[in-house]
Amino acid sequence: MATSGTYVTEVPLKGSAEKHYKRWRNENHLFPDAIGHHIQGVTVHDGEWDSHGAIKIWNYTCDGKPEVFKERREIDDENMAVTFRGLEGHVMETLKVYDVIFQFIQKSPEDIVCKVTMIWEKQTDDSPEPINYMKFVKSMAADMDNHVLEA
Repeated sequence: MATSGTYVTEVPLKGSAEKHYKRWRNENHLFPDAIGHHIQGVTVHDGEWDSHGAIKIWNYTCDGKPEVFKERREIDDENMAVTFRGLEGHVMETLKVYDVIFQFIQKSPEDIVCKVTMIWEKQTDDSPEPINYMKFVKSMAADMDNHVLEA
């Protein structure tokens, strides 16, 4: 069995957890306009924008390189969490498992975080750990903060 792991971090946010969750759950099509330096396009491959089990294809830039990611989303309204479960794409060339969970938590009226959890397993022990992808998704969550406030 190849090496696996879990990365967890919290990104402080402004506004309300509900607003942030709504953007990540229902409005991925707005990401290219909001954070075009990260996300250049998002298209629905199967399902609806806001449906559990929908499959989306993301065009993005990680470490200065254009990449593609195909994911199936899982929605957990009770915990205000959206999971992107990796199916295909550049990241799946080195990883067997790549799941990213964005959970929006209202700790207090002024204290909101996006808890980012990445669960991964390498294809082989020689594959690199996905540290660069964790930095990427953390940066995405932070950069969406101002766009959610403007909405």
